[in-house]
Amino acid sequence: MNITLSPEIERALEEQAREQGTTPEQLALESLHRQFVAPTESKPGPTFEGSLADFLGDLIGSLNSSEHVPGGAQMSTANPRGAASPARPPRAGDSESA
Repeated sequence: MNITLSPEIERALEEQAREQGTTPEQLALESLHRQFVAPTESKPGPTFEGSLADFLGDLIGSLNSSEHVPGGAQMSTANPRGAASPARPPRAGDSESA
């Protein structure tokens, strides 16, 4: 398809293309595409009714860290500086309710 442009449209197209740093042909094609080609509609993703906990319910669980770390991870035990204590095996005299 060939389209004959009026001198007025040709000048405007060349000026706009120069300002936008593109070619008149590319600018014309982009303009025609925006005007006549329907944008592709994005498909909505899956929806879920309920809370995040409901959504993740089958994936949430707990584990006993002593199955993986000797003496357990003891992540909630703080040392004097306030950082988590490194895991260590229980010692004689440790209280049972930490």
